[in-house]
Amino acid sequence: MNTIEKLNNAFNSLKEQIDFTPKIAIVCGTGLGKLAELIDGFRAIAYENISCMPISTVDGHAGRFIFGYVRGVPVVIMQGRVHLYEGYTPSDSVLPIRLMKLMGAEILMLSNASGGISYLEPGTLMLITDQISQMVPSPLVGPNIGSLGVRFPDMSHIYDEHLCQLVRDTAKDIGIDLKEGIYMQFGGPQYESPAEIRMAKLLGADAVGMSTCTEAIAAVHMGMKVIGVSCISNPAAGLSDEPLDHNHVKETMHNKVQNLAVLAANVIERIKKEQKW
Repeated sequence: MNTIEKLNNAFNSLKEQIDFTPKIAIVCGTGLGKLAELIDGFRAIAYENISCMPISTVDGHAGRFIFGYVRGVPVVIMQGRVHLYEGYTPSDSVLPIRLMKLMGAEILMLSNASGGISYLEPGTLMLITDQISQMVPSPLVGPNIGSLGVRFPDMSHIYDEHLCQLVRDTAKDIGIDLKEGIYMQFGGPQYESPAEIRMAKLLGADAVGMSTCTEAIAAVHMGMKVIGVSCISNPAAGLSDEPLDHNHVKETMHNKVQNLAVLAANVIERIKKEQKW
């Protein structure tokens, strides 16, 4: 079964279960599933109940879509993403992003837990202004699907500049300390080595992780506007004497998710006013 057949099957399967048109799609990274508490009119559908949908297998990822409203705006939250390191092809790993676009989402809000480089301390929120994805394969490899986007999409402005400024302004107005920088995706599931972190720093990365870049590429390919925020969960490899541990990452995210939830809700409200939804 090719990509478009899988996508159409997933779309039809989901439409049979819920008649809902989101304006905004949100992806929750490791430990950030509590963002789902933003939603009014909560309705959840597990990935396993959607035809052709890849299943999230990572501890801390619930593996379901949540539909409802944030500040009156219809949204779909992906509570648990799927990763390349789980064994999925690049195309399959971004099928949920494409599916949310087909449902009607115009804006994609990406979040993740990441390792901080240089000035970024654990608990810091970092607005993603650009990305480096050379360490992972493109989700657009293979036959181009013209109905989804062009063969050679421009990636000069992956993270929408106007929306980035809106996030900055919102954070300032509500008193949230927001840093910004460049995010780099590695393949995982092993954490990066100290030498790889030194390389990432030389290339200009401020934070590293195992997701997000491929999702942003697929979204831009389909014409979505993208916002990305990293929550720094730990110093990157070689920057601390402590070994990297997934349980520690989840604990940090659990303690810091409230700031991100408040920021997301207020950003959505401002988008609503701008768009006059």
